[in-house]
Amino acid sequence: MSNNAAKPKSLFNKMLRAAQLDINLYEEVEADKRANLQAFTVVILVSLASGLGTAIAGILSREDDPIWFLWGLLIGIGVSILGWLMWALVTYAIGVTIFKGLETEADYGQLLRTIGFSTTPGALRFFSFIPFIGGVIAFVASVWALIAGVIAVRQALDFSTWRAIGTCIVGWVLYMLVLFLIPGFIIGRDILF
Repeated sequence: MSNNAAKPKSLFNKMLRAAQLDINLYEEVEADKRANLQAFTVVILVSLASGLGTAIAGILSREDDPIWFLWGLLIGIGVSILGWLMWALVTYAIGVTIFKGLETEADYGQLLRTIGFSTTPGALRFFSFIPFIGGVIAFVASVWALIAGVIAVRQALDFSTWRAIGTCIVGWVLYMLVLFLIPGFIIGRDILF
């Protein structure tokens, strides 16, 4: 029982260190292939928090239709997981091609692990339902997670900070293009215009 009790504390400790932008934590999870499940768990926990915040906001804005709670929760979880997988792939592809340096040696799993933990500040999006300050909290959480993401990319790809920033900027542009194009292909061009 003590081993099982230690695991959540260990994961929570790692999440705190990730949120504190602890470079050593990102190095540890980069090197630890057993941390794949932990990174996925972090993404799930963060997406649950985000999804609950979205769901509560949906209920508060549409009191007469409780389906918004489930809809918000599912959207929050789905978008977070797909976003994590896609963001890790995009930054990996850009990092090992366009911005590759002499020291760059990485695989997709290293980016999945480090980026997974870098999503930790996004748990604050749970509070996005709070009137007036919810949007500010969500924005701060997003910027914080972006900074953690730059650190995650830098550590996973053994980059300078500037290369990591470049990778994240180019990756973000490509990521946004994909996010806007996919709904257009699925739902139709009317959603884009």
